[in-house]
Amino acid sequence: MKALFLGLVLLVTSSLFAQQNAENAIRQVMGDQQDAWNQGDIESFMKGYWKSDSLMFIGSKGVTYGFRNTWERYKKTYDNRDKMGTLKFDLLHILPLSPEVYMVVGKWHLTRSIGDIGGHFTLIFRKINGQWLITSDHTS
Repeated sequence: MKALFLGLVLLVTSSLFAQQNAENAIRQVMGDQQDAWNQGDIESFMKGYWKSDSLMFIGSKGVTYGFRNTWERYKKTYDNRDKMGTLKFDLLHILPLSPEVYMVVGKWHLTRSIGDIGGHFTLIFRKINGQWLITSDHTS
C-alpha cells in the first residue's frame, strides 16, 4: 500500500514538474518574441512559429496559411518602426490540452507614436522536436 501511494505521489509530482517546465518554456518563447519585436527584428520574432505550411494565423482579414505567408503578412503590415511600436504581452491563461499541446490566451498592446493598438490572442503551442512552437495564432 505504501509503495502504491509513493508511486502515485511520484507520478503526480513528475506531471506537475513537466507542466511547469512546459509553461516556463512557453513563457520564454513569448518573452523572446516580445524582445525581438521591440528590437524591430521580425525574423527573430518569427522563431516562435512553426516553420510549416500548416501554420495558421487568423486575424481581422481572415486566415493566413503557412509560415512564409505569415512572415510576409507581418512584414507588410509592420513595415517600419513607427507601425511596430513597442510590444507588450499580458499572458492570461496557459492551459495544457495534452502533455504536448498548450493553449495560451492573452492580450497584446503596441505603444506607438502613430497611435496605440491592441487586442487579444489565442495561441496553440505544440512541442515539436523538443521545441515549443506556435502552430495556430488567432489574434484580434
